[in-house]
Amino acid sequence: QVRLVESGGGLVQAGGSLRVSCAASGRTISTYRMGWFRQAPGKEREFVAAISPSIATYYADSVKGRFTISRDNTKSTVALQMNSLKPGDTAVYYCAADPYARFSIVSASNYDYWGQGTQVTVSS
Repeated sequence: QVRLVESGGGLVQAGGSLRVSCAASGRTISTYRMGWFRQAPGKEREFVAAISPSIATYYADSVKGRFTISRDNTKSTVALQMNSLKPGDTAVYYCAADPYARFSIVSASNYDYWGQGTQVTVSS
């Protein structure tokens, strides 16, 4: 079993930056695909970014060029650096782990483990 705990959310003005982190425990995540998803009120959970064990990265079009996902396998952590934030980025951000690197990177159903989420609020 893998436990994921997010941290680093908060309130920021539009144009600002935030870094959210995810700490994993229970099992090594070095061979897992790790992802970030977000869910805004009244909306479905959506893919934000993912990073493979080989450090290949993938981004939703809406965040490409503004967000950067990274991982540190020695510390079992994954981070999402968010720059040039917009009010539309306001959501609860979730860390997720896929032990099998399934075909679809963007499908939430392919991720077996989830954190509790951290709130990111971007004011205009």
